[in-house]
Amino acid sequence: MQNIENLIFDLGGVILTLDMPRAEQYFTDLGVKDYNALFRSGNVSSFFKEYEVGAIADEEFLNALRNLSGLSLSDEQLITAWNAMLGYFPEERIALLNRLKNKYRLFLFSNTNALHLTTFRKMYRDAFGGSAFDDHFERAYYSHLLRMRKPDKASYAYIIKENQLDPSKTVFIDDSMINIEGARSAGLHGIHVKPGMSVLDIDW
Repeated sequence: MQNIENLIFDLGGVILTLDMPRAEQYFTDLGVKDYNALFRSGNVSSFFKEYEVGAIADEEFLNALRNLSGLSLSDEQLITAWNAMLGYFPEERIALLNRLKNKYRLFLFSNTNALHLTTFRKMYRDAFGGSAFDDHFERAYYSHLLRMRKPDKASYAYIIKENQLDPSKTVFIDDSMINIEGARSAGLHGIHVKPGMSVLDIDW
């Protein structure tokens, strides 16, 4: 990519695989009815977004999740089901990050939450000999710690300013078009990883 110096990656669906059917199966097996109506994007309760920007703690989130399910589920059951959507880190995607790091400044920006962060960091350590996932990036930004989330323009602007990035020389890579549009509103270039496409298919 000509004249590009910086890359900002999304996590889920771009580097880490996601398994939404697995999460649905876990919740369904626990007795949750109408999973799609409760959990699908566009239908989800406001507490999901509150959790993503660190406005509520784990305990409050789990209680809200329990109330949403309408079932007397333990914290352990809820956490296991909630984390079931996290897939794995394909080795070839990690190898790509290692190659790109020699040419670009790499950053990560993920809409995520405390329970997922703890889990996928451990998944990465277990899969890659105890190394830290965040070490692939100059900075890794997680929405619940940043207290801002995609696609809000202010979230991209914060990252641009903190790292003194030139937006015209920076590409944001995400599997959600609305997040790409948010990045473009902040002056960044955007690459949409469409369904059926992989980050490996991009002409680096």
